[in-house]
Amino acid sequence: MNEREWYRLDNASNIFLAAQNEIDTKVFRLSAEMTEKVEPELLQMALNKTYEEYTLFHSTLRRGYFWYYLESSEVNPRVKLETDPPVSPIYQSGRRNFLFRVLYRENSIHLEIFHALTDGTGALWFFEDLLMEYVSLKHLESEEHSDLKTKREKENLEDSFNRYFKKESRLAFDQLTRPFKTFFKAGEESSDVKFFPRPLEQQIDKKVYQIKGTKTADHRPRIVDVHLPLKKTLELARAEEVSLTIYLTALYVLSVYMTSKKQSKETTISVSIPINLRQFFPSVTVRNFFSTTKVAYTFKEDEEPSLSHICQELDQQFQKKIEKDALESRLQKLIDFEFNPAARIILRPIKDFILKVVNRLNNRKITVAMSNLGRADLPDQMIPYVKDFKFYTSVIRPQFCVISYQEHLNVTFTSPYIETNIVQWFVRYLTQKGVEATVDVNKVTREELKE
Repeated sequence: MNEREWYRLDNASNIFLAAQNEIDTKVFRLSAEMTEKVEPELLQMALNKTYEEYTLFHSTLRRGYFWYYLESSEVNPRVKLETDPPVSPIYQSGRRNFLFRVLYRENSIHLEIFHALTDGTGALWFFEDLLMEYVSLKHLESEEHSDLKTKREKENLEDSFNRYFKKESRLAFDQLTRPFKTFFKAGEESSDVKFFPRPLEQQIDKKVYQIKGTKTADHRPRIVDVHLPLKKTLELARAEEVSLTIYLTALYVLSVYMTSKKQSKETTISVSIPINLRQFFPSVTVRNFFSTTKVAYTFKEDEEPSLSHICQELDQQFQKKIEKDALESRLQKLIDFEFNPAARIILRPIKDFILKVVNRLNNRKITVAMSNLGRADLPDQMIPYVKDFKFYTSVIRPQFCVISYQEHLNVTFTSPYIETNIVQWFVRYLTQKGVEATVDVNKVTREELKE
């Protein structure tokens, strides 16, 4: 990747640029708790080596007249001691800074990434390789090192959205003159490709519950880490005959309802869930390759809340959403918008404004969000040196993120509000089911920070 090379952003990235703000920075973090204090010099050496293998991470973000694009940088990134609040802004308009950072503090190593660069899977690959390099430099002899560093199969720069969903034929000329009002009618049913994509999913028509609370003083998120035994939590999910993702989502929905003030009337709670498209379309791209979907549950005022019923309802909805035909249909519309001749000639600031509107409309239909990154997978030789993993993101609304490692399941709740009553109800339910939980909470209020 030389100085003159540049690349279009993938289909998922443009919305992050339009929607980011000082609260929702569109930055997410992966953390590894090591068994020993981190040595920054060795971490820098490990970063230098890993950085060579990930061409995508050499990118800076530039603004064009019509779209944003990625441009290479010849500067090498530097590891830094963590001093700022977690998931602080990374992208700064007009500056050619990296879209990721590697931080350390005592026994912890953190990778923070602006979501326009890559998704959770791409970030986890980079982070795992970084940790393998670091542990190899610090502990492993040369023979062990050669066994440890198996080259990961990956495509640094492939845009898998285009590979799987871009039509070969161009859109008809009459779509050039399609009026902008199509966007504002995006919720209407139509078999035609919209001038702008539908921002809302048709099946969630009811007004959904919105969580309110006391916002933190300096926009840092309230972070609650809940450490659970993986095996025992999986047993609870299997007892309900649903996946771990659906079980935790259903329990979160129930926790939101039970701590709300809306129990005297019908209440709809919806959840946004990302889908790793690599599970359905063969791809080893490091770039963003995911979609999101929504599931929702409506509590009736004359019905007793049931976690089992919530699990089954959410599972039925989710299984329909992840059918390959449903995914292809939705993503095809987004790609058609990106390559629509009319959309291509609209100036970037106008596109940003439109995407901001789409994002705001979409947020009205979401109560909470969740993300399950799956299992962090490291070679056996590294287990004595890496104690645990965490994963979480910046927030515009309460949400939780999940990652597992060895026999640990870490569920990290983030919120723009200081209140923790939803998490307390969530943890209390699990402990009553015999699940041991360890909880860590960060400090966000002025009184807490003074302590």
